[in-house]
Amino acid sequence: MGQDKSHLLQRMTIVGDLEVASFVPWIRRHAAKLGLSHTISHTSSMRIELEVAGPEELIDMMEMGCSLGPIDVWVERIDRTAISGERT
Repeated sequence: MGQDKSHLLQRMTIVGDLEVASFVPWIRRHAAKLGLSHTISHTSSMRIELEVAGPEELIDMMEMGCSLGPIDVWVERIDRTAISGERT
């Protein structure tokens, strides 16, 4: 059986005590390592919003990585919202 090649587009909202200067570059590096397309649309010390596109399993990995994040951030929660249906 072949693997499912569908891609999702989701908005990820990260809420907590966030050190933007270190966390945003960390997010970019982590997304690149996972091969996810991403766009960061909002950054503040309490909230970061980004759109990520890729296989659901890799987006799940991105969420897990962000929840653990670098040592100087405290992530309280991550909300994910589907932006559109599956993309190929």
